[in-house]
Amino acid sequence: MSDRPDGLSAYIAVTAAYWAFMLTDGALRMLVLLHFHTLGFSPLQLAYLFVLYEIAGMVTNLSAGWIAARFGLTLTLYAGLGLQVVALVALARLDPAWSVGLSVAYVMVVQGASGIAKDLAKMSSKSAVKLLAPKGDGGLFRWVAVLTGSKNAVKGLGFLLGGALLATFGFVWAVLGMAAVLAAILIGVLIAMPPGLPRGRKGAKFSELFSKSANVNWLSVARIFLFGARDVWFVVGIPVYFHAVLSDGSAEGNRAAFFMIGSFMAVWIILYGAMQAAAPRILRASARPESELIGAARGWALALFLVPASLALAAMVYSGATPVMTPIVVAGLLAFGVLFAINSSLHSYLILAFSRDERVTLDVGFYYMANAGGRLLGTVLSGLTYQAGGLALCLGTAAVMVGLSALAAGRLEPHAAQPS
Repeated sequence: MSDRPDGLSAYIAVTAAYWAFMLTDGALRMLVLLHFHTLGFSPLQLAYLFVLYEIAGMVTNLSAGWIAARFGLTLTLYAGLGLQVVALVALARLDPAWSVGLSVAYVMVVQGASGIAKDLAKMSSKSAVKLLAPKGDGGLFRWVAVLTGSKNAVKGLGFLLGGALLATFGFVWAVLGMAAVLAAILIGVLIAMPPGLPRGRKGAKFSELFSKSANVNWLSVARIFLFGARDVWFVVGIPVYFHAVLSDGSAEGNRAAFFMIGSFMAVWIILYGAMQAAAPRILRASARPESELIGAARGWALALFLVPASLALAAMVYSGATPVMTPIVVAGLLAFGVLFAINSSLHSYLILAFSRDERVTLDVGFYYMANAGGRLLGTVLSGLTYQAGGLALCLGTAAVMVGLSALAAGRLEPHAAQPS
């Protein structure tokens, strides 16, 4: 087609937009979590702050696939970036004099808008890669891995940035500064984006969202439990645990803890992103048929299961926030990040491999709705399990969820020729 964009230049523009968004997304999550933890919110109340974010992500992914199919990918990408700017400005309007209940409700609504923004940007970026990547020789897997891996490295820097901004400038100025930078980047992307990405088709029906492909459906189930297993410790449990270990309760102690918690979360996400980018080489994707990669999904999930199961056992032996447990947790969660990255990258490749070009936004939207559902489940359970049973219950729940992901991945068929 004459209006098809140059693949590499469009890929660079899409990736740049996604990077900008995920930098602010990671920083915002850390800002909200640490700010409200120091205000005395319980682990369960902290989880509530992110619940609407994940619910909005589920609804957005379900509908965004149809919106992109109907109106085009660039529209949903720009809408995601613009809505995140609005959410950041709104969050800066939070009044410290408000009651806890009003503050929670307000932040939940703003986080919900941010959740919509994030999944509009994610669905648009991932779908564009399917259409832009070179065919053959593992090109799709490589381009997906680079986009996803680099995105997570940038999001990791966002966690570090969030902790640093909170400690240095305070909550309001940190949020407003991020809004200004993201608005400038949105303007730049609007100018630089080459024409030619799909503009949509008027006949796209909302009922087309629901896939008839068994592989797409089982992969979505596996994705729910994979991301639930991460967020059950990542969202609330581990940051609160580390704050208990690292802070003495003073203002200076809190600032030091913010930097260290933000640094650990940043290192974890950056490692995760680097491993995602390396996944095609680790899995030898260019030299293996798709059927072998489908079969590998269950094996890598089973390998991941061993990490939270071992950590949960260690947490029961060394109960409480003890100095002995902390290095075990750090080492174990870094190992979790390596294995989780390979699982996640493999899933991200398979959903695009299972999707046909004409309905890629629909299948990707459905799949990332499942992804958001897993994050929602993990978010709620993160606060609930940590408050009810501490670190051991938090990590034990993660192990159970990885096991369920492995079972779902085992149902994938070693062929892609299914109706969708």
